[in-house]
Amino acid sequence: MWGENDPIFLPDGARAYLRDVPEAELHFFDTGHFALEDKADKMIPVMRDFLARNLIR
Repeated sequence: MWGENDPIFLPDGARAYLRDVPEAELHFFDTGHFALEDKADKMIPVMRDFLARNLIR
């Protein structure tokens, strides 16, 4: 998860993770550097979905 308006960690930096970890997912949110503090209501369901699909039970 990434704030697409983050002035410190730019979106291209986020995309670099996908080269290193191809099975990762990348989700951009309309926010800045403190994305989780700003968009928790939008981000938490995405986190829960990812964990539900990827945790070994």
